[in-house]
Amino acid sequence: MNSIPATALGLAEHGLPVLPLRADKRPFGNCRACEDLACGGRPNMATPGPCACPWPCHGWAAATTDPTVLASPQWTAAWHRARAIGYHPGGAGVTVVDLDNPAAIAWAQENLPPTATVPTTRGEHWIYRGTMRSVNGVRDGVDLKSLMSYARWLGPGTGTLAELPNVVRALSERAPTAVRPAPRPVTVPAPAGGGQCRHRTPSYLERGIAMAEQRITEATSAVHSTVYRTFLAVLSAHGRCGCLTEAHIARLFTAAQAKGESPRHCTDAWTNATAALGM
Repeated sequence: MNSIPATALGLAEHGLPVLPLRADKRPFGNCRACEDLACGGRPNMATPGPCACPWPCHGWAAATTDPTVLASPQWTAAWHRARAIGYHPGGAGVTVVDLDNPAAIAWAQENLPPTATVPTTRGEHWIYRGTMRSVNGVRDGVDLKSLMSYARWLGPGTGTLAELPNVVRALSERAPTAVRPAPRPVTVPAPAGGGQCRHRTPSYLERGIAMAEQRITEATSAVHSTVYRTFLAVLSAHGRCGCLTEAHIARLFTAAQAKGESPRHCTDAWTNATAALGM
């Protein structure tokens, strides 16, 4: 029997905004009505925006404590497909210091005040009372998950919540931003198009590109695969009508290079996606 729905409801009753996660520990993707933000939602903002979609398809922004939403047919179906429970730390008023290896744990033991601790597959979550912006890779094996992010629920752990210390906030402020090579100008031509444009408004294309940038930027693993799949989705939705410009492609390449992809990898991923779609 799947105990995930009952566990999630119990967590929500205690004020933890929850969302279902797939087997790969990621949230469920946008439903058809919300693809490329056609719904007008804003899953990368502090609130989901005007989207009234009943499905839990807006990532961390879909996390909720509302029992009516959690018990709706759409969410019930998602919970029974889920393989893990996620929650929005910022919505619960906490910050998760995600320590991904023994060296990161040793660093925390030497530099951070004791707090509630939860074992993970590869390390530990140290949870503090207080919120801040979420940043990945502030140190080797250390991610900060709070506002506009989600973490996997792995149990209550041990210890008592401590207040978020300044040393953790300082990690966010000192997060490396210049370690990646500077993005190069894009050299890939936009598809010639020629098909019928199905964009209902100019903002439809803009929302699609913005969401693609977000998907790449928020990738925490398998970046190259994420870049390819995102390029494939963009080309599938916008590549045949001639509206996709080199400026749009440049934005996608810039986002990918900011995650460490080389210009060559970007070009190869774009070329492969184009070939896969027969363009």
